[in-house]
Amino acid sequence: MTFSLVVRDEATGAFGIVISSSSPAVASRCAHARAGVGVVATQNVTNPALGPAVLDALAAGADAPSALAQVLAGELFPEYRQVTVVDAAGRTAVHSGANSLGINTHREGENAVAAGNLLADEQVITELLDGYSTSSAASMEERLLDGFRAALAAGGEAGPLHSAGMLVVEDVPWPVTDLRVDHSDDPLGELAGLWDVWRPQKNDYRVRGVNPTSAPSYGVPGDE
Repeated sequence: MTFSLVVRDEATGAFGIVISSSSPAVASRCAHARAGVGVVATQNVTNPALGPAVLDALAAGADAPSALAQVLAGELFPEYRQVTVVDAAGRTAVHSGANSLGINTHREGENAVAAGNLLADEQVITELLDGYSTSSAASMEERLLDGFRAALAAGGEAGPLHSAGMLVVEDVPWPVTDLRVDHSDDPLGELAGLWDVWRPQKNDYRVRGVNPTSAPSYGVPGDE
């Protein structure tokens, strides 16, 4: 019921994820990223605790395959879990349990992993990764959306999508982009619309956190 793409930008070290599902509020359970550490998607029959646990293992020095193996060793139901990881060196890892739903598959690329379950076709995951990696967009967010668009054009999930999210971390401890569509008949369209609103303000909000004395105005009445 979910497909996702987790990536690391080799030039900047930023991490990002785009994810969509027929279930509501998918990003709140399944998208996990930590600046300077890594990015994780936890999906299929989701255990949201796996994401922070893998990130903690990465932060403690494990690489992506070791961190995933370490966390899954303590998971009671690994056969129900689908988990993807990219670490700070761009190494990747993926686990698709035997009870992953419907048509399920994954593809590992350079600094990236795409995976999904209950897919319309396995080609969806190939197009998800290729749509991102061949995008010429300047921002990671737009490249992630290009991957999402390509996956939908290839058929997406077996059923209708209802939620989506996009999470990006860069060089500050908080997400620089964290956009979610929790329930909609057009999650891609609404996520792209949220990005259009957020894009021109993204750096302003970063500056406000780093150095409010040089931050631009809020653009509200009384703010000079």
